[in-house]
Amino acid sequence: MTFYKIIRLIGIAATMVIAVPSVNAAEFSLSYFMGPKHPMNRAVFTPFAEKLSEASGGKLTVKQYPGGALNSAPPKQYSILIKGIADIAFGLSGYTGQLFPITNTVSVPGVCSDAVKCTESLWRVFSLVEKEYDAKILALWSNDPPVLITKDKKVTSLDDLKGMKIRVASKQQVPFIEALGASAVSQPVSVINQNLANGTIDGIAIGASGIRSFKLHEPANYIVTDFPGSGTAFFLLMNRKVFEDLSDEEKKWVGEASGKWLSENGGKVYKKAAVGGLKLAKSAGVEISQFSDQEILRMNAAMVQAINSYRKQTFPSGITGGEVVDLMKGE
Repeated sequence: MTFYKIIRLIGIAATMVIAVPSVNAAEFSLSYFMGPKHPMNRAVFTPFAEKLSEASGGKLTVKQYPGGALNSAPPKQYSILIKGIADIAFGLSGYTGQLFPITNTVSVPGVCSDAVKCTESLWRVFSLVEKEYDAKILALWSNDPPVLITKDKKVTSLDDLKGMKIRVASKQQVPFIEALGASAVSQPVSVINQNLANGTIDGIAIGASGIRSFKLHEPANYIVTDFPGSGTAFFLLMNRKVFEDLSDEEKKWVGEASGKWLSENGGKVYKKAAVGGLKLAKSAGVEISQFSDQEILRMNAAMVQAINSYRKQTFPSGITGGEVVDLMKGE
């Protein structure tokens, strides 16, 4: 039984006992694996909770469970939502990429150039994306394209990438990294600081917003920007049955508190956090550089075959990767 149901049943019981008119109150549990100071709490979780309480006159509220209180494993957030352990959950679609191929197309190199534009790309295909989730989408947004963070090796060229073990956020990014001559490893973000520090991985491809959130400036010595890639998709979802059990009026309140405006908040704050992350790294003594135009052209050429292969694949819904890429780019 979900937290929502328990609270609602208590409200119903109380109404029956005191025998006076009353509107049921409901408190939703919201799970996320980061700490409460993470930028997405300020950008998405708290604004959703505040707007929902305002729209419902305090009848619908949210209780946060940060730091993995309901489940600490980042890849398990969608699972605990589906099982009803959490009423609402935050997560990365890339951790279960096989379930969300359309969503994760936002990570294909060349699709979008910053967190705001990548969020726009996701919403261009929202009617396709929402069919991938067995849940109510409250928000769907992206961070910035990745930078490459390394500890022992300064990367300045395509040749430098050969043989490096680089962490990526989703399996869909693997063929593009491998096309550059590197080995791609998909790992939860919760372990990447330690793995870079101890040499388990040689580099981390991640949006610069993650530098502060996961203290990546501490093990890092070098960061190169303009690394090939696009965004990484993030979601805030409500358990489908919890949503469907709401009255029409309650669903309207949830709708007012969620959707595109909330998603845009996430994109805007991630874009700002990326700038702040690079600034923090620089102040900590990390050397920050950019790939030359010539090296960017070389990397783009190296990925052509991988991108073409992605475009040719057909997703379970029948649409091709190329069609989704073009829709996301507004073409």
